[in-house]
Amino acid sequence: MGGRPEILYPLFAPAETLEGVGPRTARLFAALEVTRLRDLLFLLPTAGQDRRRVDSIREVTPPALVTLEVTVGQHRPPRRPSGPYRVQVADAATEFFLVWFHARGEALQRLLPTGQRRLVSGRLELFDGIAQIVHPDHVLRPEEAAALPAFEPVYPLTAGLGQKQVARAVAGALARTPDLPEWVDGPLLAREGWPAWRSAVAAAHRPEGPQAFAPSDPARRRLAYDELLAHQLTLALARSAIRRGKGRASRGSGVLQARVLAALPYRPTAAQLRALAEIAADMASDLRMNRLLQGDVGAGKTLVALLALLIAVEAGGQGALMAPTEILARQHADSLAPLAAAAGVRMELLTGRDKGAERAAKLSALADGRAGIAVGTHALFQREVAFADLRLAVIDEQHRFGVAQRMELAEKGQAPDVLVMTATPIPRSLALAQYGDMDVSVLDEKPPGRRPVQTRLVSIERLAEVVAHLARAVADGRQAYWVCPLVEESETVDLTAAGERFAALRAALGEGVVGLVHGQLPGPEKDAAMADFVAGRTRVLVATTVIEVGVNVPRASIMVIERAEHFGLAQLHQLRGRVGRGAEASTCLLLYAPPLGAAARRRLTLLRDSDDGFRIAEEDLAMRGAGDLIGTAQSGLPRFRVADLERHAGLMAIAQTDARRLLADDPGLVSARGRAARVLLWLTEQDRAIRLIGVG
Repeated sequence: MGGRPEILYPLFAPAETLEGVGPRTARLFAALEVTRLRDLLFLLPTAGQDRRRVDSIREVTPPALVTLEVTVGQHRPPRRPSGPYRVQVADAATEFFLVWFHARGEALQRLLPTGQRRLVSGRLELFDGIAQIVHPDHVLRPEEAAALPAFEPVYPLTAGLGQKQVARAVAGALARTPDLPEWVDGPLLAREGWPAWRSAVAAAHRPEGPQAFAPSDPARRRLAYDELLAHQLTLALARSAIRRGKGRASRGSGVLQARVLAALPYRPTAAQLRALAEIAADMASDLRMNRLLQGDVGAGKTLVALLALLIAVEAGGQGALMAPTEILARQHADSLAPLAAAAGVRMELLTGRDKGAERAAKLSALADGRAGIAVGTHALFQREVAFADLRLAVIDEQHRFGVAQRMELAEKGQAPDVLVMTATPIPRSLALAQYGDMDVSVLDEKPPGRRPVQTRLVSIERLAEVVAHLARAVADGRQAYWVCPLVEESETVDLTAAGERFAALRAALGEGVVGLVHGQLPGPEKDAAMADFVAGRTRVLVATTVIEVGVNVPRASIMVIERAEHFGLAQLHQLRGRVGRGAEASTCLLLYAPPLGAAARRRLTLLRDSDDGFRIAEEDLAMRGAGDLIGTAQSGLPRFRVADLERHAGLMAIAQTDARRLLADDPGLVSARGRAARVLLWLTEQDRAIRLIGVG
């Protein structure tokens, strides 16, 4: 791949090489993450100020921004040291004042000589009925007027850095910006009417009116597309690197699957059968499978995963299912055990707690192939765990597992096919941003027998009624979750700590009825508390959000979420999905502290009225924005400077198709457009992609 292309050298020069950017200004720019010329180009203005000319201040209603030509009248220096310095000026129709505080008189005399004409621009205000502009933004001689654009960009700033400094630095950077080869597909460029890259950058920094800030503006859309294309090229390169690894064709006979389907009390849904067919086709090909199985709460991903694991066993190999926590690994093992038994396949559960002879026996069964399926935590992929012939790795709950880990797993020995399951419905644009290297199967219908959960909004003021309702339910043999938002009491937020709620419920419902799980508990205690609840020894489980992912207790039919207004929509939907898994009608009570803000009310009402996780996720994205939706810090979601995942969602899908097609036609990126795409990857600093081309 070589080093950075020479054409980009000017753009990677330090900001200090620009006129007017000394060490101090450079430090201020660094606070905006601007250290090189390319960073300045991507520091786009967030708004613009209308500096079009008027003849007189009579044409506007103060307070307002005005730009006009005036004749300078007399100067009125301050009467007392801290007073205002006033300069009287006349426009075409009336007189008004320019005002300065702490000004040097001789400097203002030079700037505004009495009797001369000047162009002034600034905020016009009325003070005691007198029109004035305090500290005008611009005072120019008439021959300099062309230097002031009719619509002036407004940049993001940091303390100590002014608009003029940023604008001057940007102008310097633009002057040194080369024309780059075109990496956007010709027909797409023509269809969208986009400018070339350099023109787009220049246009974004020289807006001609408010429309330049709309997401639909051609220059901005083009720059957003460049970012999305670079990101999707990286993912497509990762995908082809994973797939390039020698895959093995695994064709199932259907024998073991048939035994499981015969043992089930219901038929799989059409969505489950469709997903299974997509997975089976991937496994049968000799390319490595890298597929995401995305399904809403309760859509039946586990059954699809088991049938896929059985394809691996039918083909003469083994399958592994990896869960993020021990609790979930145990739960998968418990729910799969009867089905594996029906198929006649030996399954082993492997966690960090297995010791001694028991562990040795499990390892030997995996090593010599007697065990067809392994279920466990990441302990499954430790060095001393050897498989006789691992064909399929299923990874549950993807969001803890980024592209880097997917590639690491793919390098583990026998190059297994990889299937990732996530119960978090993700809007399409985000799914492409996070999982663009994968092929996606979606489970979009619920299996028969799942009853909808009744959701109600209840004010915390009615807490006593809720506890009384809970006492009756517990007496009837039902089980309930009670979710609290925080673990330790914080002075700033008066959210009830889980410990206090636990004590209060225990007092109301009796000793031994209530259990407690939170993030600060040691692992064994957490497992013991969960086990008591699963077995029905405790009837109410007070928990922080540790229970949101995957816990399955069919007898639990009540979910109380305290201070529900503090949770995100997707999180609430996940929590609600923990009930409604058994035969009983289930309820979810969203306890809120009035008064509810508009956004919180909209969230809770949407949840009450819908149980479609994909619709809820789309709404969540619209309400909160992409970064908040999955917590960018831990999500592996890229940070974009221009692109906005909500407003440019449609472009993400085009970028994925385009990136995959470009790599299919030109895997080494050696054609003219391929070489231009390399320039784009260097420009956007997609280091991982650059390394992947290097190995290609």
